[in-house]
Amino acid sequence: MTKEQHDGLLAGLDDIDWARLHHAYGSAHDVPGQLRLVCCDDEASRKNAWLHLFNTIFHQGSRYTSSAAAVPFFARIARSGPQHARPTALEMLTRLAVDWHDEYTLPAGIDTATWRTVAAENTPEKMAAWYGEQLAAEDDPERRRILKGARDFCLEGGTPDAHASTLPSYDAVRTELHLLYTLLEDPDPEIRVRTAYLLAWFPEEGTRTIPHLMACLDREQHAQTTATALVAAGLIGDRSLRPRLQPYLAVPEPLVRWGAATGLARLLMTGSRPDASDEELIARVIDELTQAITTPPSAPDVPEAVYNEGNIRGYAARALAPLSVHASHPVLPLIVDALSADKAIAAEAVTAALAGAFSGEAPPGIVPFAALNAGTQNILRCVARRGPWDQYETPVENCLRDLGLPDSPAALCEYVQPAGNAPSS
Repeated sequence: MTKEQHDGLLAGLDDIDWARLHHAYGSAHDVPGQLRLVCCDDEASRKNAWLHLFNTIFHQGSRYTSSAAAVPFFARIARSGPQHARPTALEMLTRLAVDWHDEYTLPAGIDTATWRTVAAENTPEKMAAWYGEQLAAEDDPERRRILKGARDFCLEGGTPDAHASTLPSYDAVRTELHLLYTLLEDPDPEIRVRTAYLLAWFPEEGTRTIPHLMACLDREQHAQTTATALVAAGLIGDRSLRPRLQPYLAVPEPLVRWGAATGLARLLMTGSRPDASDEELIARVIDELTQAITTPPSAPDVPEAVYNEGNIRGYAARALAPLSVHASHPVLPLIVDALSADKAIAAEAVTAALAGAFSGEAPPGIVPFAALNAGTQNILRCVARRGPWDQYETPVENCLRDLGLPDSPAALCEYVQPAGNAPSS
């Protein structure tokens, strides 16, 4: 790229006092040089610069005072930088915003309200004051040294609390989103996929983002971009989008049908409880997600930019769990099998199925098993057999207890199989 283009992308870079900002290894004085190198013509230098940045301003998912400061430059590179740098810039924006939340916040998406509430209790100012109080009461020289270092770190804008330290980086990316919408029209499908994927993690921008995603769907011919945009719409939209997404359940491409079913599954469980008017749509979504579990569609073009780290089968299972009570046949065994490699996520899916089955209407005590509907009975039979029991912090047991149901394998097996009845399959 020309010197003029390079200077335009990085205009203002030297106006920032990077030496006063921090990254994983101390002063961020080296960040400007690395930002210049990611746009250079030498491939080895670019690769090393990206690696350096991922390991410093995004070290193992942590973010620092330099992380938010670097965001506008990544956004410019994503929009108009050299082609080799643009996809990685979008990847960096995603990670600086939400770490690896596509693994552990699905199928509901990012809960920014809780994030902001927790972060507000641990701001740099509050943490600096707390360390100051501890310092004033401490006599041991070594502990005073440690407390003073922590207090000074907070006075310079840092905080040891992960919620508070990552929010500035998230909000810096959020500020840039309105300039990235045009990338949904980029000629490169990888750029379109990565942009749609990034937009999925900003529910507070939903009203502004949804029209751009819908326009993208109207013109898009690339299956992976379409599927990514459908899931993004489901994660940041509301129930009013259901008629807009529903036609995609009938297209020939399995990946697109999966995207529509995944987006719709989330919308169906958002807000009010599904009613009789939703029955046909729920049945179609369940059928499509079940098919995606048994025969997952492929997404070969940009696999690292597909939700759930490309594990479409696992995402389908997690999306299906809250709807399993509405299935005409037992689906929880399929879900547990699909998630068997990660018992914690399997437990999360089982508790989501239980919550969907009772939907806030837990019995005041143990009601007769025969009084429950068939879907709830299927779920409880599966939980009795499969659990997963005895996971860290016992989420399944706690969920059963909160619902007023037997909370041990033996007791639940007895409940779902009354004396004299044949074992259930």
